[in-house]
Amino acid sequence: MTPAARLAAAIEVFAEIEARRRPAADALKDWGFAHRFAGSSDRAAIAGLVYDALRRKASSAWLIGESTPRAVLLGMLRLERALAVADIATLCTGTRFAPAPLTDAERTALTERTLGDAPASVQGDFPDWLDPHFSRTFGEERAAEGAALASRAPLDMRVNTLKSDRDEVLPKLAHLGAESTRWSPVGLRIRLTADAKSPAIHAEPPFRKGAVEIQDEGSQLAALLVCAKPGEQVVDLAAGAGGKTLALAAAMENRGQIYATDIDKRQLAPIHERIARAGAHNIQVRTPRGEADAIAGLAGRMDRVLIDAPCTGTGTWRRNPDAKWRMRRGALAERVKQQEALLERAATLVKSGGRVVYVTCSVLKEENADQVGAFLSRHPEFAAVSPREAAAEALGERAMLFCRAVLLSEEGLLMTPRQTDTDGFYVAVLRKA
Repeated sequence: MTPAARLAAAIEVFAEIEARRRPAADALKDWGFAHRFAGSSDRAAIAGLVYDALRRKASSAWLIGESTPRAVLLGMLRLERALAVADIATLCTGTRFAPAPLTDAERTALTERTLGDAPASVQGDFPDWLDPHFSRTFGEERAAEGAALASRAPLDMRVNTLKSDRDEVLPKLAHLGAESTRWSPVGLRIRLTADAKSPAIHAEPPFRKGAVEIQDEGSQLAALLVCAKPGEQVVDLAAGAGGKTLALAAAMENRGQIYATDIDKRQLAPIHERIARAGAHNIQVRTPRGEADAIAGLAGRMDRVLIDAPCTGTGTWRRNPDAKWRMRRGALAERVKQQEALLERAATLVKSGGRVVYVTCSVLKEENADQVGAFLSRHPEFAAVSPREAAAEALGERAMLFCRAVLLSEEGLLMTPRQTDTDGFYVAVLRKA
């Protein structure tokens, strides 16, 4: 396919996403089935265009002055891909499989308009109804923080120290451009250009042998801040697919016990295969069955309880740019109720002197500082561990620079793409007296 044909295809897929409010991955998959002549490089390039358009949907529409799929794709090429107007025009010739030529209005907008007078939600490419919430967290920096959340994420991996170490794995992935992460001592990163195809990590020997797991550096740091020690008793209360569970098992050197559970047993489905590949032997998966309590008998016995809480996912927009435009206004209230219930459950499990570590992949205060503050007011037997103290215990000499980068509060810390070059993660460590 020619670059012009790829652009036309991206406009077509984007229109399908908008018209039916479909997840981008589903729309792209269906397009690929219907156009089997398109090779893997074509599909990757089209997906890159679609996802970049979703990342810059608001600002691109503002630039062109229209919100049609064509306008958004054209605006994205100018803002995200930094193409000159002449280069965009060469893609829009109206010839076979190419988009129609630029109109005078489009050419003028691409040449003259800027985002200088646009609202913060447009400059930051987030839904305008979230502006008051972003303002509570970021204040005048919300446009810049939103723009960082609209950037493309790298591919991060965690080295499984049960099987290898970073110095051993790094050269084995050097052909993919892997490098050490800045903050996590067990992290690797592959930086991806706008139109790059994601490498097939699952086919690489270090992955197949369980030496690495795909995990954002922010998620790795959240697991490290649990500070789980060998021999301890730990509950991962919302384990899902098990990313942080496996990180805890490595930190504990396969000693002690981790109980992994989740209120949605479907989320636990991938965890068993991942446990086997990682060589983790200290994990018990407690799958909910009917009304029975999957972790009955553990009350008051746990050294650490990790809550990787269900949330709005605003911190992961780099990886799921379509999710921010499909987010419902009522979703926040629903998530806050779920988080409160998990915190109450965790309070019954931890023993005296133990810790509850509350984690979200959200940047909204309602899910983070507000939630933790409300829990502490209900449970005076708990106190927040200073984020600086928690970071020092988890990261050692890296902690000082890390604490300068994150957004600190009395209750916890917030990582963001702009501040730490990770996904957005909030972590609060709560110690029981």
